[in-house]
Amino acid sequence: MQASALHPVLPSANQPLVNWGRLYGNSPGLLLSSCITDFDGFLLVVTSDMQQANRIEHELKFYLSGKPGISILSFPDWETLPYDLFSPHDDIISKRLETLSRLPDFESGILIVPIATLMQRIAPIDYIRSSTLLLKTGDKLLSDKIRKQLDQTGYRHVSQVIEHGEYTVRGSLLDLYPMGSNVPYRIDLFDDEIESIRSFDPETQRTINTIQEIKLLPANEFPLHDEAIKLFRQNYRKRFEGDPQKSTIYHEVSQGHAIGGLEYYLPLFFDDCKSLTDYLPEKTILVCLEGSDSSTNNFWDQINQRYESRRHNLERPILPPEEVFVNPESLNHSLSKFPRANLQWFEQTQSPGNDDFIINYNTTAPPPLFIQNNAVEPYSALVHYLFEFPGRILLAAETTGRRELIIEILRKLSIHPKVIDSWESFYQSDIKLAITVAPLEQGLVLEDPAISIIAEPQLFGTRAVQKRRRQKGKTDAANIIRNLTDLNDGDPVVHEDHGIGRYLGLQKLNVGNIETEFLTLEYADEAKLYVPVASLHLISRYSGASPENAPLHKLGTDRWQKAKRKAAERAHDVAAELLDVY
Repeated sequence: MQASALHPVLPSANQPLVNWGRLYGNSPGLLLSSCITDFDGFLLVVTSDMQQANRIEHELKFYLSGKPGISILSFPDWETLPYDLFSPHDDIISKRLETLSRLPDFESGILIVPIATLMQRIAPIDYIRSSTLLLKTGDKLLSDKIRKQLDQTGYRHVSQVIEHGEYTVRGSLLDLYPMGSNVPYRIDLFDDEIESIRSFDPETQRTINTIQEIKLLPANEFPLHDEAIKLFRQNYRKRFEGDPQKSTIYHEVSQGHAIGGLEYYLPLFFDDCKSLTDYLPEKTILVCLEGSDSSTNNFWDQINQRYESRRHNLERPILPPEEVFVNPESLNHSLSKFPRANLQWFEQTQSPGNDDFIINYNTTAPPPLFIQNNAVEPYSALVHYLFEFPGRILLAAETTGRRELIIEILRKLSIHPKVIDSWESFYQSDIKLAITVAPLEQGLVLEDPAISIIAEPQLFGTRAVQKRRRQKGKTDAANIIRNLTDLNDGDPVVHEDHGIGRYLGLQKLNVGNIETEFLTLEYADEAKLYVPVASLHLISRYSGASPENAPLHKLGTDRWQKAKRKAAERAHDVAAELLDVY
């Protein structure tokens, strides 16, 4: 069986399983874009991890950029380890809630999700619907009532709205940053009536535009109203022995506080948790990328290991894995109701159900074309390929700035690519050499029609592609502390605002009649800094000289700020030197 043109054979009721092979470079994105163009239903794309999910999302957006009307949804991972003591970043929760709120009304589109995320139990559909508010111009809105509603749905009252899940009230103005929204909003009240709703820039506080209505999603994936807290307390007492008043989790939730890591107690807030498959439309095709099946068992093993290491904490007991996650057997059973396609990199043995993607076109692995700055002819591989390739070539730069850099390099070689805005405009043209903006990690080579896509990492290596994290203000991923067990007493750590100190362990302090856990950091002159566990993202490992020789900064001075400023200046100088080299 052969695929025709750019359109592979889709799984169906008559043929519930197909295998797609020969997926070199970024051809999975091209294949999936062809599938959703042909299919009037929904595609669930399951990846082995979040990195693979991000790559597929970028590829799909690239290939579908000239085809409006096709929705690409993502359901990001929490980016915490199982049973961690802190919660995901608000931006992650915002994206997840947005996807959950949109899924029940979708009949066609693509959802990309890592297998570990698919194994998480999530809130039922009724919770998202019942906790969503629609605010319109002209609606009656009592200030005290809306504040109570915002508090109960997890929004935090702050002095100035900056991030998702925050709100503030100043006289007749209500500023809030709804989950799932790209911008915050300012609601102007006249007595108890909404007079206007304006979006604004949280940094400059300037109005962007005026709109008529906004949708207000809950701030958490669990409720914190009175009935939910009552159900939580009942379920907690049923599942855990001992005095619940000695439990940090029980005490904080009883007070209506969303303590860090509460996501791993989700089953206590609902009578029946769901999985993501319960949100999917009936007409769904399951697409599994290579490696996703093995990742299922690996993640399940990791969950159980984490459970065994943390289950004996009497102050913070945890639920067994089967209650918080979907085990591999149950997951496979829930996915078995969907027709399935497996994506594999290697060629398929031709038989019913096996299909080499674009077999008539013979896709091949994209070649490395590294620019060797120290060589006599640093651009020889690229120049040779541009002149020798028999077909048309599209260069993909990560950003507009990177595009201009590549254009400048080629200009000095008397090569002038045409700037285009999308894959579709290039594919439908006869342009010999073009360049566009697309954060692709891999290129693609088709032999008939002869088309080559050169991704930026083929020229500069994978380090050229910027890995943007969702969390704002976080440090290098290699130095992020994901779990308090990663730290030992006396370890040097770096606080984002105060510099290098020594970790002295955890300490409970009573603040505002609430007992909270703090990290204790020691600085010069035996000064102590107490950092809430919820602010763990501000702390990173010290990665300089050997730990015993790490400096000790002094609180209350500008030494750390000066060091950061000098480092930024040096980075700027290095960047300028690199630009000169290029």
